[in-house]
Amino acid sequence: MDLRQRILSSYDAGEGTRQDIADRYRVSLGMVKKLLSQRKRTGDIAPRHNHSGRKPCFTEEHRLQMKALIDRQPDITLREIQDQLALDCTLPAIHYVLKDMGVSFKKNAARQRARARRREARTG
Repeated sequence: MDLRQRILSSYDAGEGTRQDIADRYRVSLGMVKKLLSQRKRTGDIAPRHNHSGRKPCFTEEHRLQMKALIDRQPDITLREIQDQLALDCTLPAIHYVLKDMGVSFKKNAARQRARARRREARTG
């Protein structure tokens, strides 16, 4: 935080151009511009790490709705979950959220038996 204050103090005192100040404090020109912009916009120069990065696509409400859908219809597909909740994300994203929630899909035993017979017919 001290470096940020020194950079802005130098700029406010007119001790050179933005590039001169960046060179003096060994930071990028972008850093100086960002600090000036942030101070003008918010009045604060503290780091804003909690505002960086991509915002989560899934809220707690989405998670509860997905759990309710799966409880109601255990064989629901990822595509059906996506459609019913009007989610703007990829199917793997839904899979990872369900995995994180500890929800797993059991394989359909009848489908597995049918697949095994088809394989035997081809090899035989």
